[in-house]
Amino acid sequence: MAAPPATDTHPSRWRQLGVIAVAELLGMSLWFAASAVSAQYQTQWSLTSSEAAWLTTIVQLGFVGGTALSALLNLADVIPTRCLFAVSALVAAAANAMMLTAAALPAALVWRFCTGFCLAGVYPPAMKMVATWFQARRGLAVGTVVGALTVGKALPFLVKAIPGATIVNVTLSASAGALVAAVLVYVGYREGPYPFPPRKFSWGLVGDVVRERRWRLAMGGYLGHMWELYAAWTWLPVFIAASVVAHDGNASGARAASVIGFLALAVGGIGCVWGGIAADRHGRAWLVNLAMGISGSCALLIGLAFGRSLWLLTPIALVWGFFVIADSAQFSVMVTESVPPHAVGTALTLQTSAGFLLTAGVIQLVPMLAGWWGWAWAFAVLAAGPGAGMLVVRRLR
Repeated sequence: MAAPPATDTHPSRWRQLGVIAVAELLGMSLWFAASAVSAQYQTQWSLTSSEAAWLTTIVQLGFVGGTALSALLNLADVIPTRCLFAVSALVAAAANAMMLTAAALPAALVWRFCTGFCLAGVYPPAMKMVATWFQARRGLAVGTVVGALTVGKALPFLVKAIPGATIVNVTLSASAGALVAAVLVYVGYREGPYPFPPRKFSWGLVGDVVRERRWRLAMGGYLGHMWELYAAWTWLPVFIAASVVAHDGNASGARAASVIGFLALAVGGIGCVWGGIAADRHGRAWLVNLAMGISGSCALLIGLAFGRSLWLLTPIALVWGFFVIADSAQFSVMVTESVPPHAVGTALTLQTSAGFLLTAGVIQLVPMLAGWWGWAWAFAVLAAGPGAGMLVVRRLR
């Protein structure tokens, strides 16, 4: 591939980045819409912690199914990304709203699976869309998009913290955001000056991607990152709430725990933008090794703050939230730079499919460990992912 230009100069690039980032923020608020109110569902349907965890795990599995089908059929490289994003966001919004019709967990899981399946047309295509507008600053651009979706995933926890918020409020606010995202992309997005060439469908495209050594190494680092990320995002708000109860002896600090949980996830949006700037300046391998080193350390350390003052717990949670996602976009950029241009959409989709399949198991693992060892040590196993990821990225570097 040709070397990227010294600068990106198209006058519309920042406006298009803003369109994509806002659309991702609103569209991806669907992801944790049920997880944010899982405690209410536990009470309403008499669920165990493991059963409630499926409200998140099933979204991961739906996303895996959607991305696997998309990769197999080359959808992200055959269908215009603007149309794929808009239709996927619309259907995901409808599936999420249908959660309100569920009378028990099995029906809810069906709708959450459908939501995750449709989000496969919202997340990977956005990274390809923004890459058509940036080459020299692609790290920053993709980091901004991933930062926006990070804040978007945290939004349901913020809505939940509003006094009087209910399951209906949290669910419908997320669906409304996804509807706006669909309209925003369909009306406001246009392909940039660095388009990826379209191609006809090919059964062999997935094989072409997998044979690329740099893609495999980037994939290995990404899997280490994903081992930690979604388990941390899913259970950190629960960990904080349990810590407050352990410290105070009651649930009076539930609202403060919800706010801190939101902040711990949302601060990752800043982390993604910082990670993009740092990666463009110092190199992607340098950035991902730094981020995984710090986030893995936080996974080990945060248990020591369990049951103690929020003044001790909150800084560790915020640092972890900042660095646990700061490197995520750079793995996606590595993928765009490691495969032929005509395979970028499929490569990104295949990457996210495998990564999210891994997260489904780890999300279920953490509450089991909490039951065996207590919350103070449940997160320690997550440090294994960043450790392994760092070893792989050293070879890529």
